[in-house]
Amino acid sequence: MRLFVALDVPEESRERLRGVIAQLKPECPHSRWVRPEGIHITLKFIGDVAPEKLDAIVGALALVYGDGGSGAMQPVEIRFRGIGFFPNERRPRVLWCGVAASPYLAQIARDIERALEPLGIESESRAYTPHLTLARSQQPQDFERLARASAGDLAQRDLGTARETAFHLFESFQKPTGAEYKRLRTFPFATDAA
Repeated sequence: MRLFVALDVPEESRERLRGVIAQLKPECPHSRWVRPEGIHITLKFIGDVAPEKLDAIVGALALVYGDGGSGAMQPVEIRFRGIGFFPNERRPRVLWCGVAASPYLAQIARDIERALEPLGIESESRAYTPHLTLARSQQPQDFERLARASAGDLAQRDLGTARETAFHLFESFQKPTGAEYKRLRTFPFATDAA
């Protein structure tokens, strides 16, 4: 099983991102573009695990803010805005949409990391950087064209907001048409008292 923990993206933002992808895809037809219905904010990539380890992972995640956990967090306020590149515009490999979020988001990612460490799931060595992956390419010239094409209003375009109160455990399936995801479990971390 290939697993990861993530937040969902509201349908309104998903539609706006679908438009951005449709606008940019002709510039890089050879890149691997994500399916808009699968866009999510990754909190922790777990990777390949044996199916018999699933119950332990679910149990650890349930304790993050559930019974015995560190207590409920506040809802996470998120704004999706602009696009950019990893590692940078000079050597682009991943096209992403920016995510500005309340500080609780980074704390949730850290708490998930700590909960999974006792199961032998390694913590990420890099600082947590929330983003939405839109495309990947091994051909930098593709994304160089994209960087030029997106230098205008796309760099700062507002792509919507979200207020999240739960994270989810997903399983990833690689298919010829791209990755597909199945939600296995939802873990509330706040109540939406807005």
